[in-house]
Amino acid sequence: MATSKQVLQPRMVTKPPYTLEVPGQKPVEGETPVRRIPASLPDLISKPADNISTVYELVRVSAAKYGNAKCVGSRKLVRTHQETKKVKKIVDGEEREVDKQWTFFELSGYEYITFTEYEQLVLDLGAGLRKLGLEKADRLHIFAATSQNWLSLSHGAASQSIPIVTAYDTLGEEGLRHSMVATKAKAIFLDPHLLPTLSKVLPDATEIKAVIWNNQHQVKQEHIDSLKASFPHIAILNYDDLRKLGQENPVDPVPPAPEDLCCIMYTSGSTGTPKGVPLKHSNVVASVASVSVIVQPFIGPGDYLLTYLPLAHILEFVFESASLHWGSCMGYGNPKTLSDSSVRNCNGDIREFKPSVLVGVPAVWESVKKGIIAKVNAGSPIVRGLFWGALALKEKLLLAGLPGSGALDAIVFKKIKEATGGRMKLCLNGGGPISKDTHKFISMAICPMIHGYGLTETSANGTLQNPLEWTAESIGAMPAAVEAKLVDFADAGYLATNKPNPQGEIWLRGPSVMDGYYENPKETAEAMTEDGWFKTGDIGEWDKNGHLKIIDRKKNLVKTLNGEYIALEKLESIYRSATVVANICVYADSTKTKPIAIIVPAEPALMKLASSIGIEGEGLESLVHEKKLQQAVLKELQAAGRAGGLSGIEIIEGVVVSDEEWTPQNGLVTAAQKLNRKGILAKYQKEVNEAYSASS
Repeated sequence: MATSKQVLQPRMVTKPPYTLEVPGQKPVEGETPVRRIPASLPDLISKPADNISTVYELVRVSAAKYGNAKCVGSRKLVRTHQETKKVKKIVDGEEREVDKQWTFFELSGYEYITFTEYEQLVLDLGAGLRKLGLEKADRLHIFAATSQNWLSLSHGAASQSIPIVTAYDTLGEEGLRHSMVATKAKAIFLDPHLLPTLSKVLPDATEIKAVIWNNQHQVKQEHIDSLKASFPHIAILNYDDLRKLGQENPVDPVPPAPEDLCCIMYTSGSTGTPKGVPLKHSNVVASVASVSVIVQPFIGPGDYLLTYLPLAHILEFVFESASLHWGSCMGYGNPKTLSDSSVRNCNGDIREFKPSVLVGVPAVWESVKKGIIAKVNAGSPIVRGLFWGALALKEKLLLAGLPGSGALDAIVFKKIKEATGGRMKLCLNGGGPISKDTHKFISMAICPMIHGYGLTETSANGTLQNPLEWTAESIGAMPAAVEAKLVDFADAGYLATNKPNPQGEIWLRGPSVMDGYYENPKETAEAMTEDGWFKTGDIGEWDKNGHLKIIDRKKNLVKTLNGEYIALEKLESIYRSATVVANICVYADSTKTKPIAIIVPAEPALMKLASSIGIEGEGLESLVHEKKLQQAVLKELQAAGRAGGLSGIEIIEGVVVSDEEWTPQNGLVTAAQKLNRKGILAKYQKEVNEAYSASS
């Protein structure tokens, strides 16, 4: 049972080493010895409990164990509010005033169902799928944003041994066609605004028997009518209809076996055709077991976990399945309604739900940090001095193991903690590297932040920082279902024999790792070894404590004109800490000596910077074209780079400032908020060329 009353602090409590070499292995040239965490010796851990070997068993056992406790909660959309104001924009080289529309959301409070009710919901949905004609091993495609309906339908499918196929709701027509046709999906669940996209794909997806739309959202009747007219042989119904169908036609579950397929997850596909990753039930429950060994001592019944990241991403799918196993309560949010700034007449999801645990990607944490700093800076000099002094003092006290940090939390950081609901005790960064400054800032001001690193191919297992091994210097050790080694990447000088720390490409193996890509032997052969090692493409380093650091990524290493490699993701994690940056893509041309940055600016910080150098403007659209302001932005980024310890060739020599946010909808980031580098460069190629010309 979780000790969820324990107060966690951002410091190392336990003694290293945190990973150990597996006994009895023979040295291999060009590789480090294989390492595991002590809990995984002599054997890797593959099940969260003796009676849980599939996702369906996980749901069933959780319902029996936690019964009438709150399981999941959702909010209803009450109404949307549209607000229009005029902004200045440069159109064809001329400044014009144009209308810009903002949408705000009004939401109900959270409404909950219990673990017992959740299990019954899952069984009803499974029976509904059977009534629609789906049998064991048929595939259900899910093409929707994260919601309670998404998760419950995936578990309903599992209760009948029906694997799901997941695709990001931003994948687009071609990606959807590829995933539906390749997997021979028999039914699809989707959000109603995606029905027009589906109608273009259905002529090719000839196996589809049923279309189920998510009635948590409003549907346009003409979309339903058009679909029915064009495809009269397909059953078209909503989520509630499906449940009712199951209630009226109950059938026994068809429990899957551990080696049966649980899901085929499609990558977000920022480059080329998305790859399908088949994961068995044994892979997913091994992942739940793996992370539970690390964090279940701190998360359990009585904890509230806010869920909003894409469920089509393995991190969120494992996190939500694990939440059921831990007996904690999940509340569904939306990236658009997390904060109070995008809602009207109600709290944002964070303040309404008051999570005790929150998972986020670097962009989320950077915006949280910048929001706090903006509020602090708006206060008096005394308030500012008190805050920054307390932050530095807390870090020193924790480092020295001295008391007093609790008093600082209660007096200085109380209001900041209340802005995130007031009961946050642990947060997790996943999906990409975060700057050390931001990691420390969030950990000291709100609650300890731990790192998670993994891939779809490893069921989200790579490393997971133990809260008792907290550090801002690494991403922690492996969880309990994977072992790791580093393999030479000689081209860039990353060698297992490097001193003081061994370096190389991170390879992972264990029961959470896939067997291979879906119907793609070529990619499988490139990514997997015959003895089960998955080559991550990430460059790592073992530190003196037995923790891993990620120092590069093979495909994001660019050799510049002077013959030295630049690691784009490392640079982005450091430059992202500049207050003026909301998002950033660093670009390095192999014919130039230094990189440049393309940024989406944080509008309040940009306005403040403009004002400080005597430039007036009403918004991003007019400000981003000001050459003097671009130079000021460049100086800010260069200062952040030097403060972050970057070398001379890593300091950018030019900057492009975008007047448009990068979203999955405009294709400049994936649904998991990863940069579409090719798309960003294509959009800003002219400005990139100008920035390089100006610098030379």
